[in-house]
Amino acid sequence: MTKQKVVVAEAKSGMDMTVVVPPALFTAEVKKPPLTPGGYMTISKKKLLKNIEIKGGARINSWVESMRASSPTSHRKSTQDQTTWMDRHPSALKMFDDITNASKGKQIVMFLDYDGTLSPIVDDPDRAYMSDAMRATVRKLAGCFPTAIVSGRCRDKVYNFVKLAELYYAGSHGMDIRGPSKGSKYKKSAPSVLCQPASEYLPMIDEVYGLLMEKTKSTPGAKVENNKFCLSVHFRCVEEKKWTELAAQVRSVLKDYPKLRLTQGRKVLEIRPTIKWDKGKALEFLLESLGYSNCTDVFPIYIGDDRTDEDAFTVLRERGQGFGILVSKIPKDTSASYSLQEPSEVMDFLQLLVDWKRRSW
Repeated sequence: MTKQKVVVAEAKSGMDMTVVVPPALFTAEVKKPPLTPGGYMTISKKKLLKNIEIKGGARINSWVESMRASSPTSHRKSTQDQTTWMDRHPSALKMFDDITNASKGKQIVMFLDYDGTLSPIVDDPDRAYMSDAMRATVRKLAGCFPTAIVSGRCRDKVYNFVKLAELYYAGSHGMDIRGPSKGSKYKKSAPSVLCQPASEYLPMIDEVYGLLMEKTKSTPGAKVENNKFCLSVHFRCVEEKKWTELAAQVRSVLKDYPKLRLTQGRKVLEIRPTIKWDKGKALEFLLESLGYSNCTDVFPIYIGDDRTDEDAFTVLRERGQGFGILVSKIPKDTSASYSLQEPSEVMDFLQLLVDWKRRSW
């Protein structure tokens, strides 16, 4: 297979680093995930998600409906629906023995989202701190398995939250990846793995950031976050009656930038380059960097709470390797196999993995 080289410069060191990336990671179309029997995916929901893309001139009302769909209050389900959903996506804590039995003889590789997974969702995204207990647990986890944080946040920002040099970090939805700077026995490359497939978009991202800051300043509670290779427009603190106004402000900027697209997260509008790169591609890139791209003895586990994590859950289903675990208290359409309700349960699950691994040594 012909491989494509991506050469980027690390800003702090000025050192050029070359990463060999299979072209398939950039060009392969994402396949639809196989649905579980009686799954919640519906045609109307697919159309709704499709309508929020910039391509084809999305309607403002479709954006606003999607914004409502990301609000937890819009996902109220009956007790019967909750029970049925849990039957299809059982607790990873209750199914821990099944998960570890499936991983026997294989190398577990851990992938963790940050917001809503390692830290609670908070009104101010700059204050989404993880607890000291969670940090200690993730440090122990990284001592047992290769571990990566995969976040929509800027890589430097999520590193400043986590503060663990032995992890892999994939920021900006996987568009900015770097390996451990020290302390990891799983580190395969020197210097650290570094991949930035959207470098050419940086000037455009900065330009749009300035425009969005100016456009949205009249909307109380709106916050625009520059995550280097993507932008996040947070509306968690915006009154719902102002969502139409905010959506119109965002669209008025993006209509002039066809190389950027809009996607949706939890109470956030995500603006990203149109390249075929997401958290699922980041997972594949990291597995390749670790030497597990074509191995049958690897067992990836991806834990995340957001719609953007579905790309990674889908990749795991298509590979037929490992499992996705959705962090959610409410039923959601998902390609994950298991569920956890909140970050405290994530910490319990990670600690169980550490204890299980140490017993096997």
